[in-house]
Amino acid sequence: MRYFYRLLLYLIFPYLFLRLYWRSRNLPAYRERLGERLGCYSFTLEKCIWIHAVSVGEVVAAIPLVKALKARYVDIPFLITTMTPTGAARVKAELGESVKHVYLPYDFPFAVKRFLTAMNPRKGIIMETELWPNLVAICHQKKIPLYLLNARLSEKSAQGYRYIAPLMRAMLNQLELIAAQGQADAERFIALGASKERVVVTGNIKFDLTLPSNLVEKSHELRAMLGHNRWIWIAASTHEGEEELLLAAHKKLREKNPTALLILVPRHPQRFNEVATLCEQQGWKIARRSQQQICTSETAVYLGDTMGELLLLYAAAEVAFVAGSLIKHGGHNLLEPAALGKPILTGPHTFNFAEINALFLAANALVVTTDVEALAKELERLMLHPEDAKQLGRSALQVMEANRGALRRQLEIISSKLY
Repeated sequence: MRYFYRLLLYLIFPYLFLRLYWRSRNLPAYRERLGERLGCYSFTLEKCIWIHAVSVGEVVAAIPLVKALKARYVDIPFLITTMTPTGAARVKAELGESVKHVYLPYDFPFAVKRFLTAMNPRKGIIMETELWPNLVAICHQKKIPLYLLNARLSEKSAQGYRYIAPLMRAMLNQLELIAAQGQADAERFIALGASKERVVVTGNIKFDLTLPSNLVEKSHELRAMLGHNRWIWIAASTHEGEEELLLAAHKKLREKNPTALLILVPRHPQRFNEVATLCEQQGWKIARRSQQQICTSETAVYLGDTMGELLLLYAAAEVAFVAGSLIKHGGHNLLEPAALGKPILTGPHTFNFAEINALFLAANALVVTTDVEALAKELERLMLHPEDAKQLGRSALQVMEANRGALRRQLEIISSKLY
């Protein structure tokens, strides 16, 4: 089956670069460093520790691990690879020049071999579930151990992988270790063919989130700019087709409280201008953070159109709605607002984070709203009953504290195998 996969990959070769060009219309960084997509780099490394984090979410998970490893192994070079410019920007913002960054090449055998020759990793760490058959197979041939850390596998993804079961079975058993976020994830990996001896449950490293030391001070400054006397909620990581629903809920809320402010944060930067236009076409008075526009008493929507500031924007709000969930996208990570002790709402479609959401629901630390009407009513309830909102936030923080420790466990696994 791997030979059929390789043939298919070569057939879609032109499409891969057309897709980069298409994406670059809104995010020009997709046109940069194109040679890296085929394994051509301007520098080489020797015996580095390599961590692959496909985009922003995986980078966020990887950063505490990278910092902890760097503190232990100060003389070893570290390489971070991503597939997206937004992931690359987050690496730069969080780790600066202390690590090297390149784009992981597409999964062509010749490109993968160039990458491994240039970077010469002693170990490879892949975050979550970014598995490429040729990459895994060639690392196995070259005796470069690969570890799948913070691994998650939703039921929907597992069902899709069953169509390529022989390829998945071979790939999973070429990994040195799979450190699964939860028991259900581990069982799905085993059901796809991973040997039980290779799979351990360590928890989700994202529960070990550490808040920046200056976050409280910066959030107070932002809150003062937005308006101390306003009730503010945030809808974070929104997707196409979802903003209209959230704005409809905000309209209902403002019928009860005309000064209520929505911080609206699209998931993808290439959609920032599109969402700004949508708001303006609907008659909303907006202020864009990227342009440092003043938020006046007439401003109804504050557009969080910057990168790397989501924690700060969460911190400035009373209530957090985690998006990607009013539409059938599968939801996003609840843990950032939970770490801030914020009351959290989602929509009904959260299958990408089913286990985490189940933890919060069991602890009465999450409210699931089924539609626009239900969301507006829940926002109104939390606005009118601040003690209920505070209790919901306290429960969320307690779930965070109860599930810490995955970083330590995964760090011990990697540290024991570095030499």
